[in-house]
Amino acid sequence: QVQLVESGGGLVQAGGSLRLSCAASGSIYSIIGMGWYRQAPGEQRKLVATITSGGFTNHADSVKGRFTISRDNAKNTVYLQMNSLKPEDTAVYYCNCNARSTGGVLPRNYWGQGTQVTVSS
Repeated sequence: QVQLVESGGGLVQAGGSLRLSCAASGSIYSIIGMGWYRQAPGEQRKLVATITSGGFTNHADSVKGRFTISRDNAKNTVYLQMNSLKPEDTAVYYCNCNARSTGGVLPRNYWGQGTQVTVSS
């Protein structure tokens, strides 16, 4: 199995910055891609940003220009640098990892437990 450990969430004032980290560990054969999703109260979970093992990135329009996803493949870690935070960014942020486990071939989706980001006005 693959485990994801998220960190970096917290309370920040509007206009401030936070950096989220997510480290994947366990029986990893290869990681196809990693990403960040968020879920606000009463809303569906939405994509924030994704990055493939080859370095291709995708950012939601709502965060483009403010958030930047990056990764360290050697450490199986993905980051989300969040700048110019707004109250509407308040949500639980979840790390996602699409990976193949050791001894397997089919990729699976794994999720972290989530980390709370609260932006005050």
